[in-house]
Amino acid sequence: MTAEDVLSVLAVLRRAGADVWVGGGWGIDALIGKQTRDHRDLDLMHRQEQETAVVAALSGAGFAESLDWRPVRFVVAAPDGREVDMHPLVFAEDGSARQASPLPGHPFTYPSSCFVTGTIRGSAVRCLSAEQQVYFHQGYQPSERDLHDMAQLRRAFGIATHF
Repeated sequence: MTAEDVLSVLAVLRRAGADVWVGGGWGIDALIGKQTRDHRDLDLMHRQEQETAVVAALSGAGFAESLDWRPVRFVVAAPDGREVDMHPLVFAEDGSARQASPLPGHPFTYPSSCFVTGTIRGSAVRCLSAEQQVYFHQGYQPSERDLHDMAQLRRAFGIATHF
């Protein structure tokens, strides 16, 4: 998934009126302000109530659902192999959000302060904060990508990470 691919997907969703935030590796690169590694996919958080519009917009751009783990997440893929991993969020009035998790009764939490702005190729994009990225990168054996991403956050923000 290239930076141009990411910006193209975000433009499609913006035209559909969908609110999305970049997470995962691209979200970390957006916080850093430059691409630091290759990315196999794009992680996006979206408002659950906008899911019909999100799916329709991505379908119109050539993506088809390839994995359904709702309500936790679902994945859409393009014929050329590009993948977008979608994470539905339910927002509270205070701007915080929750995402279902595989463990019933233990949702992933998103404080309102975690929704920030970064840049990809000089374009402002909504993304998740460094603190939220660290929160999601704990409790499992990290991959080389995870180690790289956390090192980027430590360097750029002086933030403590779990690995």
